[in-house]
Amino acid sequence: MTSKYVESGLKIFALNSNKPLAEKIAAAVGVPLGKSSVTRFSDGEIQINIEESVRGDDVFLIQSTSAPVNDNLMELLITIDALRRASARTINAVIPYYGYARQDRKTRAREPITARLVADMLQRAGADRIVALDLHAAQIQGFFDIPVDHLVGSPLLADYFLSNKLNEDAVVISPDHGGVGRARRLAEFLKTPIAIIDKRRPRANVAEVMNIIGNVEGKRAIIIDDMIDTAGTISLAAQALVDAGATEVYASCTHPVLSGPAIQRITDSPIKKLVVTDSIQLTPEKLIPKMAQISVGPLIGDAIKRIYENQAVSPLFVNRFTQH
Repeated sequence: MTSKYVESGLKIFALNSNKPLAEKIAAAVGVPLGKSSVTRFSDGEIQINIEESVRGDDVFLIQSTSAPVNDNLMELLITIDALRRASARTINAVIPYYGYARQDRKTRAREPITARLVADMLQRAGADRIVALDLHAAQIQGFFDIPVDHLVGSPLLADYFLSNKLNEDAVVISPDHGGVGRARRLAEFLKTPIAIIDKRRPRANVAEVMNIIGNVEGKRAIIIDDMIDTAGTISLAAQALVDAGATEVYASCTHPVLSGPAIQRITDSPIKKLVVTDSIQLTPEKLIPKMAQISVGPLIGDAIKRIYENQAVSPLFVNRFTQH
């Protein structure tokens, strides 16, 4: 592997959450993954070994804090501490999926703001920069006192729909009011109108569709969300769209959490294709036929190169398909 970055002091290390994505990111940058290992003591405590010198290097550490969330978060914190004590020049935590992001505010009495707690721990451990992808709430950037580069996945999702000509007679759907901005960005890429699912959530992971704001009759509906967890919202929304006269329903998200009954719900739903990224590594049983997976490796790799060279990252947030 030859690259101008190999001898430049840029190093990329991967932990256990998503090694395949880390390999794609390293390939996009043109450097080998750094040598490190994660082991456990007999009682389950995590031990990190950095097996090469990082003194004076700019280190990018790849780790999604997906399930098992607490194990992956501790791996990340411990490795940041190890890199700091090994005299790395800068430590850049690349977190394709930021766990605990849904706990970003108090919605009832005596509730923690865990997304802020995680931010505090990352900074206290020694991170100099955070690179995140489609945070559940963009204001989480404000929980940090260090730079945060917030990448977005909608251009990559737009590439899929444009390259398959699925934007014709289409309407982009936001599954709730909070996702309208995300839906509008995708609609701008696809040059389509948007519609909104008006729903209420009686309790966590339970959603009830109330109304569809916008016209979907006779159109191909493309739902976009930042994450799909139990798939309750997305499957209810898909059925409501079909009932309202949509000809086809596609769903898309950046983070396929897909916990609990999610796979069965998606399989049983009228969703024709679920388009996701590889921000979270999926087990083989979750890679169902109606799923299409797009890699964010090249996007994150480009971002790392721009950050290392002190260039703007914002030019990456354009639709790539239209550039080809």
